[in-house]
Amino acid sequence: MHKISICIPTFNRCNLLANCLNSIILNTNYQKENIQVCVSDNCSTDNTDAVVRHAQKELDIVYSKNETNIGLARNFLKVVGMADGEYVWIIGDDDLLIPNALEKLLPILYKNHIVDFFYINSFNLTTEDIFNYPQPFHTKNLPSNMNKFSSYQCEMKIDFLDLIDPKISFDFLGGMFLSVFKREKWMDNIDALDSIAINDDKIFSHFDNTFPHVKIFAQAFCNSKAYFYSTPLSVSLSGAREWAPMYPFIRSVRLIEALDEYRRHGLPYWKFLIYKNFALRNFIPDMLYMLVYKEESGYKYIQPLKLLSNIIYPEFYLSFFRFIFKFKNLKRLIDLVTSKDNKPPIK
Repeated sequence: MHKISICIPTFNRCNLLANCLNSIILNTNYQKENIQVCVSDNCSTDNTDAVVRHAQKELDIVYSKNETNIGLARNFLKVVGMADGEYVWIIGDDDLLIPNALEKLLPILYKNHIVDFFYINSFNLTTEDIFNYPQPFHTKNLPSNMNKFSSYQCEMKIDFLDLIDPKISFDFLGGMFLSVFKREKWMDNIDALDSIAINDDKIFSHFDNTFPHVKIFAQAFCNSKAYFYSTPLSVSLSGAREWAPMYPFIRSVRLIEALDEYRRHGLPYWKFLIYKNFALRNFIPDMLYMLVYKEESGYKYIQPLKLLSNIIYPEFYLSFFRFIFKFKNLKRLIDLVTSKDNKPPIK
């Protein structure tokens, strides 16, 4: 058994995947028998096969190509099912490991063997930052002034549900690339997912096919010890996500549903109220966006009755006033409402 399996679901992004795999190859000073890489190809029609074959010369890669596209959520489940590591780290095909990430990560896992879940901080860059360099990208060219996903500074062992704090995790563990977890507990709790939702091929049509990992995390690790590691060991790229027009829907609808899930599994009620108020900080502008761009924004998946409870929270109202008090945002709102082409901007 490997100590950790790095699991990468991918679909038609061979150039990004090449950079991702190259960043793992460029890691040094660790025992290679501790690391396994799993790639589940969701029926790509580009050169993904060739990219993986090339990387297999340097890495222990388990590769599987689906005969048909089985959807994002089921591909998540499949790639973890391919792994044999004690721990799993699911990263996107557009993510990069920083140099010596594995050298730093493995001792943390060995020293904290009673911990089931690790939050591993990440940096953020855009795809433009990466593709301005020769390809595949060499991580020696990473800038020195990258922004962190979590600004929380303390490295500490805590209860899992204490990670569900916007001061630590502003997206409530929605970013899959931030989580290293015990595979056995994941596999024992995949029944948390609704089979109808998981098999729906419409993107983000249900909570379960938007955040399948969050639903499993909430059930599997609610009573577990966790570890917050503040030093980023990966880089997540923005600008390559085809679902970007649905981001307001994810932020102001699906992330609130994530809090509901944690509440069902033990998140204290007073914390739930505070965190939900935080999650509503963009609610009204996001709703206006979704209303204007109904076809692309996920508006059709909103359940209005579920949104009624939001009106008791201060941020429900403040989200609007905070937005319009900024001149640039007011102009954006006017442009949004009066737009004739009805095509959502890519974030």
